[in-house]
Amino acid sequence: MRERLEYAAAWATLKFFGWLPRPVSRWTAARFAAILFRLRPAWRRVAMFNLQLAFPGWSEAERSRVVRLMVRNLGWLMAEFAHLPHYSRESIERTMVQDGFENFLAAERQGRGVLFLTGHLGAWELKPFAHALYHKPIYFLVRPIKNRRVDALVNRYRGLSGNRPIEKNDSARVILRVLRDGGTVGILADQNTTPAEAVFVDFFGIPAATTAGLARLARRTGAAVLPVHSYWDASLKKYRLRCEPALELAHSADEEDDVFANTKLFNQTLEGFIRRFPDQWFWVHRRWKNRPPGEEPIYPDEKKAR
Repeated sequence: MRERLEYAAAWATLKFFGWLPRPVSRWTAARFAAILFRLRPAWRRVAMFNLQLAFPGWSEAERSRVVRLMVRNLGWLMAEFAHLPHYSRESIERTMVQDGFENFLAAERQGRGVLFLTGHLGAWELKPFAHALYHKPIYFLVRPIKNRRVDALVNRYRGLSGNRPIEKNDSARVILRVLRDGGTVGILADQNTTPAEAVFVDFFGIPAATTAGLARLARRTGAAVLPVHSYWDASLKKYRLRCEPALELAHSADEEDDVFANTKLFNQTLEGFIRRFPDQWFWVHRRWKNRPPGEEPIYPDEKKAR
């Protein structure tokens, strides 16, 4: 019963925000997100704590401002996601413009596949959707939503431009095949991961459990690693889909040294994006949750629970 109710709520939310004209939908969704955020004070506490870790020199007022704008961005993203069925190659330019697309084409011409290094910044759900409309579909790595009905609904929306999700549990074999065929795979590499899968490298100066999979895939396949991000450009009143030049990766006789060095580079790259647009990153996520062996928890509520 709970699964059906959650699905009904998700379906109704998408239909409602998708039915509204886009400007009205964005305005309404931003206010809906603000109300939801006030009802979940734990989310604000985590966001404020993360910002204190990342920007220790900021004032309380500066951190509060970023949290407020982050919530607005999440509402906008909800509206954009609901409007995915309305986008086409002809209409997407009114919402998201390309920037640095020549960098993607150069990476694609190498013929060994492309790995998008990206994160939860700006309109991250619209980013691969727009890329598929501008060029051609890609694959992207996802963590399945626990509710199978909601998971299927979300992935159906994501796939309306031809993109295909790869579930984390089946990822290695599928990604290798896609890259071997010269395809593109997007990987959101800015979240906490399990210690067994992680390399602990600095993120905002603090060791963070970071997926080693991206670095291992790049080393094994020779695929280009292309930093790709999206952000709201207030001067244009549109999102920008920005492709940076492919990263120069370490490649030596020692795989573990290379994985560490390249994962560190990936975190530095993502951090650079977030520092430019701090109000557009997902600060609610417990990025520093898992700690190196022997280190105490970093979040206050987790310390109390021990």
